[in-house]
Amino acid sequence: MARDPKKKSAKKKAAKAKRAEENAAADEEGDEVQEVDMDELEPGLKVWQPGMDEEEGWREEGMQMEFDPSAYDCLHAFRLEWPCLSMDILRDNLGDARVDWPHAMFMVAGTQAENPKANSIALMRVTSISKTYKAPKRKDGENESDDSDSESDEDMDEDEGGGPRVKAGAPVLHLRQVAHSAGINRVRCCPQAPQIVASFSDNAHVQVWDLAAQVEQLMGETAETARTNAAKPPVKQPPKQNFAGHADEGYALDWSPITHGRLLSGDCKGVIHLWEPTGGKWNVGGTRFKAPSGSGARGPNPSIEDLQWSPSEATVFASCSADQTVRIWDTRQGAAPALTVHAHNADVNVLSWSRLTTCMLASGGDDGTFRIWDLRNFKGDTFVAGFSYHKQPITSIEWSPFESPMVAVCAADNQLTVWDLSVERDAEEEAAHVAASAHKEAEAPSPEDLPAQLMFVHQGQKDMKELHWHPQISGMLASTAGDGFNIFRPNNL
Repeated sequence: MARDPKKKSAKKKAAKAKRAEENAAADEEGDEVQEVDMDELEPGLKVWQPGMDEEEGWREEGMQMEFDPSAYDCLHAFRLEWPCLSMDILRDNLGDARVDWPHAMFMVAGTQAENPKANSIALMRVTSISKTYKAPKRKDGENESDDSDSESDEDMDEDEGGGPRVKAGAPVLHLRQVAHSAGINRVRCCPQAPQIVASFSDNAHVQVWDLAAQVEQLMGETAETARTNAAKPPVKQPPKQNFAGHADEGYALDWSPITHGRLLSGDCKGVIHLWEPTGGKWNVGGTRFKAPSGSGARGPNPSIEDLQWSPSEATVFASCSADQTVRIWDTRQGAAPALTVHAHNADVNVLSWSRLTTCMLASGGDDGTFRIWDLRNFKGDTFVAGFSYHKQPITSIEWSPFESPMVAVCAADNQLTVWDLSVERDAEEEAAHVAASAHKEAEAPSPEDLPAQLMFVHQGQKDMKELHWHPQISGMLASTAGDGFNIFRPNNL
């Protein structure tokens, strides 16, 4: 569901026919569209929102919901043999701020197979990511969309009625897999050397892998050989380093964006280990961080759920825990946190530290809420924005690498939402939009409980786990769920 693109709604045939006759007459006479009284809109007409399926009488019997393809510039889906709880996007040498279609991207993911020995780290190169929708042409020959991104019209198919123009074909998946001996809870690639990948598995081991050979293979692979090579079994390759010093499994991993190769890992026993790079290896196990005993609402060993390095200070990082807290740490100040804040009224599952506005931190809770914090005034109940739109636990949150006020969130309610925190609700503008659109098709006013900052809602995946913005393609997102991966770019961002 896009905030801006055209909306589909159920409407009465008689009212639609009458409106069409009136609009045709107005067009012939050159009349301007008149303002519409909000009270004169079709009675009972309202915007559909996720969750309304549970309401009785909201739709006619037999009606099925379909997404509007015009809401996406592109939308592609694919899956591996086993679901992946975690994935990451690798930076590449194809250029920053890319706009020309088709696109290509590298991803890495970790599987959760039924048999632990059937797991693998999957390195993927997805090519031929093309537009799946292009606006139909107007009578003057120009596209309705003002999108400047280029793609040849010869590659687009248009239906006979001048409707949506859909890109033929699908992206090409190039795949290499490295065998892994356990289910993978979290996977992260090093920002300065993306071929270096860290994994945290459900057997409590943290491993670092060098996938340079696999990257090179994928770069030289053609579309013709991709399917054959993707069917090959995972190769056996030893990790660069294996650390078995965690007392329990964990989900928290983060590479420093400042210090090349510096890594943090946090487990479900509340312990954080610092990995210091040295001579192609890492010193790990000597420096550990732990909250003071009994400091949290969940007892002395609250699980570390997520970790984020500061994008501006090499020794500072943040953690969030099952004891409802967010903590700020400084590696120069010993093993205790520098600051502890009660951030949510439930477990705090995920964090994201803005790379563009480095004083801003986002957190997502088990109660479905997410909050925005200004670290210049960081203390309990001082969040600068808070939203309770999602009704299930937040599973991933990330700031946009291109737009400083924009953040994406996904949750266990199978929704991925995009938010623009700079937007404020404007009742006059909404009324004008409805008035301008009423002569074309029936529209409903924006619901009062729908936050103005909510720009886009992506659905269609089950058991959503993690999302990431592409760091080099503006507006491009990738997500992983129990039923596979989606790559998409909303039309209105």
